[in-house]
Amino acid sequence: MTDHAIDRVLPSEATPSGYVLRMSRPRFWFYLAGPVIVGVAYAAEAPAELFGLLSVALFAYFLLPANVFLYGVNDVFDADIDEANPKKDDREVRYQGDRLVPALVVLTGLAGLLFLPTLPTAGAVAMVGFLLLAVEYSAPPLRFKTTPFLDSLSNGLYVLPGVVAYAAVAGSAPPLAAVVGGWLWAMGMHTFSAIPDIEPDREAGIETTATYLGESRTYAYCAACWLAAAAVFATVHPFFAAVLGVYPVFVAGIVAADVAVDRAYWWFPALNTAAGMVLTLAALWVMLYA
Repeated sequence: MTDHAIDRVLPSEATPSGYVLRMSRPRFWFYLAGPVIVGVAYAAEAPAELFGLLSVALFAYFLLPANVFLYGVNDVFDADIDEANPKKDDREVRYQGDRLVPALVVLTGLAGLLFLPTLPTAGAVAMVGFLLLAVEYSAPPLRFKTTPFLDSLSNGLYVLPGVVAYAAVAGSAPPLAAVVGGWLWAMGMHTFSAIPDIEPDREAGIETTATYLGESRTYAYCAACWLAAAAVFATVHPFFAAVLGVYPVFVAGIVAADVAVDRAYWWFPALNTAAGMVLTLAALWVMLYA
């Protein structure tokens, strides 16, 4: 959907539901829910496991409540910074200091904890890790987002829903190389997303990997993360490396074509969805025909 299409299908921003839905970044919902689909697809041994109650519940949680939790914490603790962030002018909303968002953060965090008794150890650890990193990325005392390279490293949290889902179906953790490769991919994604924020962050006195490196070197850092992700995934299967190899090529194309980063940033939901779809279809093909 285009930006205008998203706005048309959501309730008015003036309503509590419309405000909360926009705050949860609907363009990025699949950044958390997509890894759940991939994790379930590779863990399942039969089609029926794809639609197990726990698998569906995890997908539903990471589609919306987990995004409310993650971005709600972010917006509450970034309220001052976001005053100068142009992304909040049209595609997102600014936190207004109301009590609704903190209340929803608490409720959605508790909802995540409710999954713990249903998960094997690896899945429970990954769920706790996701919740902790989602909080401490933005909130004191750690506030990883204000420390160069720790902001990037902590955003491996985006791969943890996939770990939770895989463990929920398989009963054990996914291959370590797959987790490391996914973590490196998420580090590149996060740091690329910070490039449009370089100037607002500098004005607010916030230090990030992107403000530390500057735009051109941040592009190189992102490409390095994605090349490393592809290399690590190659130890699992060359197919994964081929899919992940699209990312450094994509960023090189952006630089070569001199595409404005604040424009290219909004292309990544489509790219990530396409990559996740390819990975998922491959898993289903192996399940049904291998």
